[in-house]
Amino acid sequence: MLLGALVDGGVPLDVPSRAVAALGVERVLLTAEQVTRQGLGATRVHVHAPPSATLRTWSDVRTILTDADLADDVRDRALAVFRRLAVAEGRVHRTDPEDVHFHEVGALDALADVVGVVAGFARLGLDRLTASPVALGSGSARGAHGVVPVPGPAVLELLAGLPVVAGPVPAEMCTPTGAALLAELVDEWTALPPMRVRGTGYGAGGRDPEELPNVVRLVLGEPMTGTHPGPVVLEANVDDLDPRLWPGVLDALFAAGASDAWLTPIVMKKGRPAQMLSALCPPGAVAAVQAAMFATTSTIGLRMVPVGKVALERTTSSVGVLGGSVGVKVARFDGRVVNVSVEFEDVAALARAQRLPVKEVLRAATAAAAAAHPVEDV
Repeated sequence: MLLGALVDGGVPLDVPSRAVAALGVERVLLTAEQVTRQGLGATRVHVHAPPSATLRTWSDVRTILTDADLADDVRDRALAVFRRLAVAEGRVHRTDPEDVHFHEVGALDALADVVGVVAGFARLGLDRLTASPVALGSGSARGAHGVVPVPGPAVLELLAGLPVVAGPVPAEMCTPTGAALLAELVDEWTALPPMRVRGTGYGAGGRDPEELPNVVRLVLGEPMTGTHPGPVVLEANVDDLDPRLWPGVLDALFAAGASDAWLTPIVMKKGRPAQMLSALCPPGAVAAVQAAMFATTSTIGLRMVPVGKVALERTTSSVGVLGGSVGVKVARFDGRVVNVSVEFEDVAALARAQRLPVKEVLRAATAAAAAAHPVEDV
């Protein structure tokens, strides 16, 4: 499907074909056809490979790629993709990656998929590749080792820490090869970034499910000058989580990079009490915070709301009080001190050390901070 999206988006089929031909293995042929998926026109690329009983290890694949007459960037990226596959399969089967027999992903068609896709993206010369959360599917499938659950164990290993959803189709929607390509090639996991669209490509899969068009869409464009990704608020309404878990949820969101996280009591349909979980994220932390939300709560969907943010200039210092030291945050607007606050954790620790009530230490620390950093008049 990635090959189809690239060809549909303007990459000549000869580009991945030449890269595949350079592998030095049995002859593999790529052909393309135009298909429709629920009314959407798309390109489906077929990989025609002869039957092969060869079970290749990571060492075998590494030798094939190293000896192939490929551009350095294509070879390096293809090696990185298969390295991810070897590590993931090794974890799943509890064996050394060097001893992994790739079975499905080591077959000729997978070699063609990886090298062809990497060569196609190299031809585009993108500055950045972004992607939305990956629909993995559900149910079960039969592989070389027997029946496995969907999402496949290797897929989950490959996409660990990245945003995924099951999606509406009860079948395998993402293979280990596709997951490894995405994990290696995608620079940022986010909604469509601000751009001037220059072209699109639709790559079709073999199945045509009723639930949705089985296509991967590639959107090509130029970043809009003067625009930069801003912060995003992620939100989820949750009505079925044990309330004792919420402190750990908030801790996980902060650990994932959220600038702030909070709960708002709400009432949902049928009068059910619930909590709206919100997290303010800088652009670079969105994917990790999404993953943390899905991992630590029972939600199956998130809202992403781009927001503006104004932050005061802040500095830190400390004041001596009651035989100890307490941290102080000083906020300025247009160069003037407008807010002064003390670090409550420092106050509580000093109170314990001095065997004093927290409120008395807080009062003394606040007074010392105000004296050291007087708020300036407008």
